[in-house]
Amino acid sequence: MLSDAQWAVLEPLVEACRPKAKTPPQDLRRTLSAILWRHQNGAKWRAIPQDLGPWWRAAQIFIRWSRGGVWERLLALVQERGVQLGMVFLDGTNMRAHQKAAGAAKKGGSAAERDDREAVGRSRGGYGTKACVIADGAGRAIAFRIAPGQAHELPHALPLLGRLPGIPQWVVADRGYSSQRFRQQLREVGATPAIPSKSNEAPERCPDWIYTNRNVVERLWARLKEWRAVATRYEKTASSFTGGLCLAAALDHLR
Repeated sequence: MLSDAQWAVLEPLVEACRPKAKTPPQDLRRTLSAILWRHQNGAKWRAIPQDLGPWWRAAQIFIRWSRGGVWERLLALVQERGVQLGMVFLDGTNMRAHQKAAGAAKKGGSAAERDDREAVGRSRGGYGTKACVIADGAGRAIAFRIAPGQAHELPHALPLLGRLPGIPQWVVADRGYSSQRFRQQLREVGATPAIPSKSNEAPERCPDWIYTNRNVVERLWARLKEWRAVATRYEKTASSFTGGLCLAAALDHLR
């Protein structure tokens, strides 16, 4: 699954961010290949080919590392190669949740509170998850936030901007992010918004030569959704689904 060239790039990054246990994972390259195979194909863990090792080992490592934030750290490490902050893009998309994505442990609270904690809910498109991303000028994901499917994208904009390593020149987003307060907050930190106004708002400056680049983030979602476990949510927990998103984005950086 992982070629020699891919593993030569990926191995030092994984070693830098994985938890250091007394007993290191056995045959880490094969286990990571199994994890990638499962997420790219959207299959059950038990369907992993036998030549990629025991399915339970891949499942255990992926879930344990998701809880520990390893995949987020991997994404952060690949970004040390550089990000382009001339333009950054905010965008959100809905992922339908498979029926197997339901049933996470309640851990206290009502079913509605559990759904909010695990970022699943009902939207116009059905049962699913809203995933919001901030991407750099090259169309590479920098950070994600997920929420129940019915959630609005705007409350996640400032937390995502806070994940940037610097101040961008332009912040490009669609009308879902149109807010006078949000535009003012961007100007106060030194960024220029390129967000078209809604029909019931006063017109705002949104240069066409900037806004036309928004297809960059749409192409990013198209690449990430080639991973079937990203296009459809199979994970019960928010940490596992976020881990899958970050793993796909890290590989997209290294492509």
